[in-house]
Amino acid sequence: MRLRAMTAVLVAATVALGALPAAASAAAPSPLLAAPPAVNVANVNAHLQQLQTFATSNGGNRATGTAGHTATTTYLQQKLQAAGYTVTVQTCTTCSGSAKNIIADWPGGNTSNTYMFGAHSDGVAAGPGINDDGSGTATLLEAALVLAANNPTMTNHVRFGWWAGEEQGLIGSKFYVNSLTTAQRTAIKAYGTFDMIASTNGGYFVTGTDAVAVKLREYFTSINVPTETSTECCSDDGSFRNAGIPSSINSTGASFTKTSAQVTKWGGTAGQPYDPCYHRACDSYPSNINTTSLGRWANAEMYAVWTLTTGTTTANDFSVSLSPATAAVNPGSSATTTVNTATTAGSAQTVTLTSSGAPSGVSVSFSPASVTSGGSSTMTVATTAAAPAGSYTITVTGTGSVSHSASYTLTVNGTGACGSPGQKLGNPGFETATAPWTASTGVIGANTGEGAPRTGTRNAWLNGYGSTRTETLSQSVTLPAGCSAYTLSFYLKISTAETTTTTQYDKLTVQVGTTTLQVFSNLNASAYTLRSYNLAAYAGQTVTLKFTGVEDSSLKTSFVIDDTALTVS
Repeated sequence: MRLRAMTAVLVAATVALGALPAAASAAAPSPLLAAPPAVNVANVNAHLQQLQTFATSNGGNRATGTAGHTATTTYLQQKLQAAGYTVTVQTCTTCSGSAKNIIADWPGGNTSNTYMFGAHSDGVAAGPGINDDGSGTATLLEAALVLAANNPTMTNHVRFGWWAGEEQGLIGSKFYVNSLTTAQRTAIKAYGTFDMIASTNGGYFVTGTDAVAVKLREYFTSINVPTETSTECCSDDGSFRNAGIPSSINSTGASFTKTSAQVTKWGGTAGQPYDPCYHRACDSYPSNINTTSLGRWANAEMYAVWTLTTGTTTANDFSVSLSPATAAVNPGSSATTTVNTATTAGSAQTVTLTSSGAPSGVSVSFSPASVTSGGSSTMTVATTAAAPAGSYTITVTGTGSVSHSASYTLTVNGTGACGSPGQKLGNPGFETATAPWTASTGVIGANTGEGAPRTGTRNAWLNGYGSTRTETLSQSVTLPAGCSAYTLSFYLKISTAETTTTTQYDKLTVQVGTTTLQVFSNLNASAYTLRSYNLAAYAGQTVTLKFTGVEDSSLKTSFVIDDTALTVS
């Protein structure tokens, strides 16, 4: 990953699914719509062992342009051709060195409805690249081989892709997408990329609303594994999304740290990276592979491939999701969320949005009130001063040829006096070591030059290396309920060597919890500028304020932060 930032058939599979924490496994599993053949995780591990051998025999890595990567693409080509795939070996002339994309089409199905699944075949120069992204490479290869061995009747067309140059800047997938005609791009109804799906301290992240993402969530629901959307960015899904193709990124996580809430869902260790060996020499087989995650993802991929491309033609259908799905407000305030829809089968259709379950003193409106599936609407939840305190579930329903619903949790805070006003961030100017901030190594310090503080002697400086790098800065903070104003502020300085006036190569994402407040980039270069945000929606909650800086492989951009505050009054 390149950060800029079932039914009885499945029960009988040899995949060891492992145990979830009790809180995650209380509900009975949901039945699947269809049961594909199971993927044997032992076969996936055999592919990973082969990738490790390629790295060990060729300088310790499988980076694009090296013999280790060439051996990887040759292996993929030979396995797929032997299984009966039509394999296109595409030379990526914009990648470094000799680099090949491997594209494999299974015969049959309506090519005007093509569903595509991909992973990147390269790794970084620092190590073998077994989780990143041998795990995606190997699981998709085995899913493709299982499909071929069962030779089902194809309704829609399936295509697999393994991309060179991902670690250099998504270059191989961009090269492929740019080679497509407009008609060929239109024919791809959804693309899902699988990048790092066996992180040893990982979670289950399905990020997107395309048809592939819908099917993956459907599978994980069936085995009682909760999923989240990810704030980590990016992989080859971006190349497809930028070309107008519905896309998703699916992962167990990279360098970001696992939260206590995620440990409750999935197990693991809080405060540690999802993959402690991300972009390091220790990303090797078998030590850096979570076999439980590997097996679950392999079968989730198989389910998505099988249900989207085989069997009887599915009627027009769509999905509905909310982002964010929760909010807390004071009486008299409002909150907004985005209602996302996606066409999951057949053709797009008109979806009318309604709500139910709002208590007295709370109103819900949509703008617009109906969308074409694939579009989105802004939902506003407004409360009056008389809205009763409590937590409420509002059901949002989309109605077209069928109906689908999603749940929104609204917490109305109590109306007591503001008992704890003041500035709530610890070490707001970074002048006393690092605590209570959690930061990447070297981010907080007595910086000089272009990273010099606005005031005092210390600040936080993210990125500015001119090489691929992700750095984070975060702090957990509790906001009291019952106050009238909650303002987050900080001064931000952005300096860049990028020359573009149109492309966001390097980014700083500002988040509260899972909500993105704003994304800055090399296009926003400026001296120290005050940035402010209203956090009233988080009254009465403990949230994490997080800054994530993601820099690409060349031309540096620095994001310098000083004089932070979260003022409550």
